[in-house]
Amino acid sequence: MSIKNYVSMLCGAVLLVESCCVIPCLSADPNTPDPNTLTVDIERAILLAMENNRALFVMKLNPEIIETFEAQQRAVFDTTLAGEVSSSRAVQDRLARAGSGIENQIVDSVNGALLLSKLFPTGTSVQLGATSRYTDSSLYGDTFVSNRVGLTVTQALLRGMSVKANTARIEQAKIDALITEYELRAFTELLVEEVETRFWNYALSQKQIEIYTNSLALAEQQMAETQERITVGTLGETELAAAKAEVALRRENLINARSDLAQERLNLLRVMNPSDSVDWDCNVVLEYQATLPDVTLTDVEQHVAVALRLRPDLNQARLLIQSGELEVVRTRNGLLPRLDVFIDYGKSGYANVFGRAVSDLGRGSYDVTTGLAFEYPPSNRSARAQYHRAAVSRQQLRLALENLIQLAQVDVRSAYIEVNRTRQQIAATTATRESQEENLRAETEKFKVGRSTSLLVAQVQRDLVASQIAETEAVANYLKALVALYRLEGSLLHRRGIAAPGAEPVTGPGLP
Repeated sequence: MSIKNYVSMLCGAVLLVESCCVIPCLSADPNTPDPNTLTVDIERAILLAMENNRALFVMKLNPEIIETFEAQQRAVFDTTLAGEVSSSRAVQDRLARAGSGIENQIVDSVNGALLLSKLFPTGTSVQLGATSRYTDSSLYGDTFVSNRVGLTVTQALLRGMSVKANTARIEQAKIDALITEYELRAFTELLVEEVETRFWNYALSQKQIEIYTNSLALAEQQMAETQERITVGTLGETELAAAKAEVALRRENLINARSDLAQERLNLLRVMNPSDSVDWDCNVVLEYQATLPDVTLTDVEQHVAVALRLRPDLNQARLLIQSGELEVVRTRNGLLPRLDVFIDYGKSGYANVFGRAVSDLGRGSYDVTTGLAFEYPPSNRSARAQYHRAAVSRQQLRLALENLIQLAQVDVRSAYIEVNRTRQQIAATTATRESQEENLRAETEKFKVGRSTSLLVAQVQRDLVASQIAETEAVANYLKALVALYRLEGSLLHRRGIAAPGAEPVTGPGLP
């Protein structure tokens, strides 16, 4: 369901004040817009939060940050080019070439090396290198240049041979990036729920002020009538005290309600963040229709099934299990001894100048070295500890997922019960409010003929106000309970038509 369709359905919420009074659609006059007034409906409130909420901005950066770790792990298999050039001079004495005596020697040398290396996921290491050495000795009339080009290939036969183990870090980095997408989805769902909750809390606060304002006017009217009847002598002076106390109480309630409204306005502005620099003093006007959404819930088992597929926290847990499986594979590889086979093939050229030494490489001379390299610590305690930790952690992750599944089922079933309760509460509070209206009418008539007192009338008025507040709260609680159910089953963004990462359920062999 798109946000627009959702709004056309959900924005029909009604907060009944009296049987003859429904919530009017609050909106600014489009012909005279007020720059200090922000007019929003549910749709615009959600869109403003999606575009401007600061906390959401922070969360959106997490996937981009985590993705860099995948590139970092892939860099292990990148080609590496290394080079070195050095120059040296040695001034020293040595045994004379004639066999007796000491002679002085000055040797100047220049060394250069270039190495191209690459590691493959198969455990194969390839190195292509070239070295050159220039030597000029005071004992000889000619210089000496040696060049060598060589290729070394090393293949792991035990530890390091498994492609899956060698690429486990890369796959884990991919999973970590996916986890941040599901975290972002979960945060977005929480944000949408908060926006809608703040919206209806603000609407409820507005209606409470309306109710308390009307009740204050009614109490003041009752006090005026009492004063008038005392003046004409049909009531005693003691009746005025109860009427005055009731007016004071209604004013106190109105003050508290205005404070609550101001706080809810700030909460709504913060979550929407309508501009770069929020005007915390701007007036917020809500737009909504005066009808309840016609929502029929399916069987609770269907909502539970949706939650087990779509809830971001369950999908995150499944991804963690997959990452744990890779960690077991990687650490199991560490239990194996290192046994590598290698071959080194090279050709060398010698001459008194660099160019001739390069040409000499084409001759038939060469050198080949082959062999095996073995390494294995007898205890291998570090590798064993890592593998044991990975295996136990994998078991822990599976148990944690089973626990999360149970919690998700309880969450959805509890939310389902709450939706049904609040829906039924609307009818019950409406009936209570209608009864209290009738009680007030009857008590007022008794007061007019002298069969009641100001205190009893005030009590009935308080009961009516309480029933009106309860009725408005029941409607608001029903709307919020629906949103909570959709969020707990992981379908809130789907129902609101909001696209976000992490929409697909995580599946795999052995995953519950």
